[in-house]
Amino acid sequence: MSGSVPGPARDWTVGTAPGIFPFLGHGIDLVRRPLAFLQSLPAHGDLVEIRLGPQRAWMACHPDLVHQVLGDPDTFDKGGPLYDRLRLLLGDGVGTCRHQDHRRQRRMLQPGFRKARVADQVRVMGEEVESVCRQWRAGQAVDVSAAMLDLSTRVLCRVLFSDSLDAATAAEMRACLATVMRGMFVRTVMPVDSLFRLPTPANRRYRHASDRLRAIVGAVVAERRRSTGSSDRDDLLGTLLAAARGDDGETAITDREVHGQVITLMFAGTESTALCLSSALELVGRHPEEERRLHSEVDAVLASGRPPGPDELPHLAHTRRVLTETLRHRPPGWLFTRATTKETRLAGHRLPRGATVMFSPYLLHHDPALFPDPGRFLPDRWLPGQAVAVRPGAMIPFGAGRRKCMGETLATAEATVALAFIARHWRLRHLPGHRERLRPAASLGPRDLVMTCEPRTTVVPVLHNSRTAGGSDVHDA
Repeated sequence: MSGSVPGPARDWTVGTAPGIFPFLGHGIDLVRRPLAFLQSLPAHGDLVEIRLGPQRAWMACHPDLVHQVLGDPDTFDKGGPLYDRLRLLLGDGVGTCRHQDHRRQRRMLQPGFRKARVADQVRVMGEEVESVCRQWRAGQAVDVSAAMLDLSTRVLCRVLFSDSLDAATAAEMRACLATVMRGMFVRTVMPVDSLFRLPTPANRRYRHASDRLRAIVGAVVAERRRSTGSSDRDDLLGTLLAAARGDDGETAITDREVHGQVITLMFAGTESTALCLSSALELVGRHPEEERRLHSEVDAVLASGRPPGPDELPHLAHTRRVLTETLRHRPPGWLFTRATTKETRLAGHRLPRGATVMFSPYLLHHDPALFPDPGRFLPDRWLPGQAVAVRPGAMIPFGAGRRKCMGETLATAEATVALAFIARHWRLRHLPGHRERLRPAASLGPRDLVMTCEPRTTVVPVLHNSRTAGGSDVHDA
């Protein structure tokens, strides 16, 4: 047996969650009241056995156990019901591949996510948030969830493909991603294949959405190959096509791998950022003092009214604290699975090879021993003097260890640009009678948030768009 023991020896508690339904296990609780169910588990142990349908799984409730799992991806590999389902859709992309393939794939994609490259993409982010906000009018009820998904899709398409998809295809892609995200969660917590082979409307929608996502990616890749010289564009798809030709001196990757990486980046880079922004705007709208402080900062830093550039981003300290606290309060990636590659021990408990281990950033982020008063939205937790007190490994919205999300810098920059620009120009108000409605799926956040927008100044500065004012396209960035 193998597997490191985290920190000093201690007496771990191992238990079993009550309320197991025949055949469905704890799937009903995870679908009907997932967050409450998660928060009930630590009362039963540091490591708690639950049932995903008829399958046994173990939830790591203590941060030291999560740290052990994330710090040893050779033993606790990407696997379990979530990644088994994702591989059917995404293939073996960088987010889903086995540990032995991860280093090669990450090295191939890493140049597109370096800080210097992200700084070049900040202009693209600003252009797209301007374009989205240009459609808003004073007093309009804005579907914030849809607008933020539109924004993140626009940015991802330009970073990945250089040219945005046409409007109809982009809209179809957003709808397909939303359908897959909802269906993926149900298939994770109740991995009973026979349920999902039935010709129900929900199952048909899921299959159709999965097929269309693959078809969209296939069409984009094929079009790029047909376009003379376009495979050399300085974007992520260009990087992948160069790898397919073996330009980097390593073994050329297959077309299947190209498709898998593209759809993985689409899947990972749209909804999570959109839900983070929607959550931030929803939370700021319910906390007037935090809204005032946010407005004060963006008014000072963005005096011109333009979106922040690389020089302005470091000065948006409170904006970043708002986003960090949003990621603590509502991490879009809220529940994950791993699979043991060999017999090992966790919390002193023997786990066989192939065992499913689960962990939840949401559960850790709402542990009062780690974050006092965890239900409150307190951006000042992340002031320099306060943040140093946060226990290592307690805050994991992007994961940790060798498999930590490689898009963290890109996603953080995009969210900062968007939140700062929106707050500079608009005040978003909740509709009368608003009630917080979180519907966890494969990711967590508000999916039907509607707010009324009010201009913050009597004369809103003219919004610029370099793509319609003689500016260059994104591949020149």
